[in-house]
Amino acid sequence: MPTRHLLPLHGHSALRARLAGAATRGDLPSSLLIEGPRGIGKQQIALWLGQLLLCEDPEHDFLARAAKPCPQCKLTRSLQHPDLHWFFPRPRLKGSSDPDLDDIREDVADAIAGRLANGGLYESPGGDEGIYIAMIRAIVQTAALAPAMARRKVFVIGDADRMVSQEGSDQAANAFLKLLEEPLADTNVVLTSSEPGALLPTVRSRVISARATPLSDAEMKAFVQDPAIGPLLDFGGRTTDLVKAAAGAPGRLVEHEAWSAALDQATRVLDAASAPDRGRRARAALSQGASGARGKFSDMLDALTSLLHERTRSAAARGEDARARGAAQAIAVVERTKELATGNVNPQLLTAALLRDLAVLVR
Repeated sequence: MPTRHLLPLHGHSALRARLAGAATRGDLPSSLLIEGPRGIGKQQIALWLGQLLLCEDPEHDFLARAAKPCPQCKLTRSLQHPDLHWFFPRPRLKGSSDPDLDDIREDVADAIAGRLANGGLYESPGGDEGIYIAMIRAIVQTAALAPAMARRKVFVIGDADRMVSQEGSDQAANAFLKLLEEPLADTNVVLTSSEPGALLPTVRSRVISARATPLSDAEMKAFVQDPAIGPLLDFGGRTTDLVKAAAGAPGRLVEHEAWSAALDQATRVLDAASAPDRGRRARAALSQGASGARGKFSDMLDALTSLLHERTRSAAARGEDARARGAAQAIAVVERTKELATGNVNPQLLTAALLRDLAVLVR
């Protein structure tokens, strides 16, 4: 069976140039947070950075698409390098409230193999998945070890806003915070988050943030047309529509069924906001459900932002300045709603308030 590798990273050239430059100068923060919209490739950027930090070939050009990987880089691309550690939300292991650390590592290794089998393309974690205290213990314990092969070790912690600390044990959580605040000289920790406002404040205060932005239309086109990526994705004949609606987030194409559902729901919300019938707006709010503001509801808000961006561009192109301004102001309203959705809130109430504000802006 051939060795699996991470697929090529598309886009983010400006951010990668800044990170590579900081690493070359020795200015790269030891504890870094890469934040940005969901699905734009933040964990792939973090893994790319891990490859850069572990590479020992001074001639390797990490900004060149055709750069030849050195032996260290071959190991990182196949996620087999012993000094590159990737953690991300997982379901609680069954059968024990305090699982063995070897069981945690085995579970994470199996999950990584599953992601790698698809070239590193994967769906977002489910609502029952988190970075629980046992995984934090595994991270801290592994960080205390010396590098196995390279001169340093790199930890990539994806979806760090899913970190759960309220489990009656502060020792591991405090040790992780110390790792961020007083990192070992041979260790880099790279966190990623689509909802940085949901990060534990104690974590957020100990990292330096770098923002990743959506891919351009040309980069999205290159992603879809990449011969290594295209065969892995089946868009069911909706390639053009989905790429356009994905708004620079390749991950939305990986989850194209869920993204299609989110777009449909967002369209209904936008139509309800535009309609004079208050009853229609009430029904649209009730359809969101009374719990679970994150997950599908957050997807709907992302899709709504995408639709409003398209409305803004189309109105501006037609010279409809008032309509373009209203859609642009509506985007700001949706973004504020996204911030509220990171808390313990009722999606129905959020949607009702959102529809009330949108009704004034999108008619």
